[in-house]
Amino acid sequence: MRPLRTLSAAIAVGALAVTGAVASGAAPAPHAKARDAVEAGPAKAVEARTKHDVRIATYNASLNRGAEGQLVRDLSTPDNAQAQNIAEVVQTTRPEILLVNEFDFDAAGEGARLFQENYLSVGRNGHEPIEYAYRYTAPVNTGVPSGLDLNNDGTVGGPDDAWGFGLFPGQYGMVVYSQHPILEGKIRTFQDFRWQDMPGNVMPTDFYSPEEQEQLRLSSKSHWDVPVQVGTTTLHLLAAHPTPPSFDGPEMRNKRRNHDEIRLWADYVTGGKTAEYLYDDAGVHGGLDRGERFVILGDYNADPVDGDSWDGAIDQLLLHSRIRDPKPTSAGGAEASVLQGGANLTHEGDPSLDTADFNDSPAPGNLRVDLALPSKNLPLRGAGVFWPEKGQPGSELTGEYPFPTSDHRLTWVDVKAPGKR
Repeated sequence: MRPLRTLSAAIAVGALAVTGAVASGAAPAPHAKARDAVEAGPAKAVEARTKHDVRIATYNASLNRGAEGQLVRDLSTPDNAQAQNIAEVVQTTRPEILLVNEFDFDAAGEGARLFQENYLSVGRNGHEPIEYAYRYTAPVNTGVPSGLDLNNDGTVGGPDDAWGFGLFPGQYGMVVYSQHPILEGKIRTFQDFRWQDMPGNVMPTDFYSPEEQEQLRLSSKSHWDVPVQVGTTTLHLLAAHPTPPSFDGPEMRNKRRNHDEIRLWADYVTGGKTAEYLYDDAGVHGGLDRGERFVILGDYNADPVDGDSWDGAIDQLLLHSRIRDPKPTSAGGAEASVLQGGANLTHEGDPSLDTADFNDSPAPGNLRVDLALPSKNLPLRGAGVFWPEKGQPGSELTGEYPFPTSDHRLTWVDVKAPGKR
């Protein structure tokens, strides 16, 4: 049986951005071509790209471990089988910009560096190595002790009383890899934003004490606005990984939190008065200016039709007036729904849109939770999900439980970056 993954993790230490093959020092502290080519497979889609097209991907790679420091140890040699397979998926699809979810954070950025040097930079099974000159990682809330009894079990401490569920600070973190310069001085993070400060939030106030309501952070990990310079165009990468809408009781605290974590980006890209309440970790208020170009990336743990999420949670993004939903598909997702059966047989959504291979018996079945959503002012060139049918090239990299890579699938969007490259 394939469990629905418990997500979340992090640590409260300085953010780290790494430029080139070696660390260039700490980044600002978190305070501060056509669709037919895509459907023919990732290799064809790569060939179809022009010099003005940029591929941007998100991948919950399940590079999380059960003990602090274990991921760094696993990546310190080039022979970890899971990391090899994940690197091959990336080398096959070849995104120019990549968000990796569930990548344990360490303050020195060693894990992010080692994954580049020992895995991405080493060609796998005939695929060319892929180099990212820039990367960014920063603290997240998962695993950071809150000092509060957030699960109301009468004791304080443990993963369920952290600001975000996690066994240690940094578990289930995030990292951005980019072949284009990251504008470090313009990065905004929202790790410390408090849930109660969102007007009209759906926090279960009858579950949390007044003290807990006063302090509880909204983001189970963090929300990052990472601007990247693609030629003369600035693209804002809006990265997040909301908590799964499950593992709670009748108070539905996780469902509610998932909804409002998603809402944060909806308000942020709306901007203007709608976003005036938002403040980043440097104390700067407001959202994106009109006309800015962005791509929302991450595992949002919410399917628009099926699963356990709060009604309409992900529609806050999918139906937003400034956001384009490219509806990426895969042949493998459609095939898996039929072959695995179980909860999938009762789903109403199109299984070719699924991006995660979750437990089918009894629930939730496969879902669409991983998103790469561009702003409408970015011309769409294509999109896809790396989930080949059985027997097709690359299918050995997705597989079935126990997965050779992850229970999630890399999801990408190709957009045209206006201006000179």
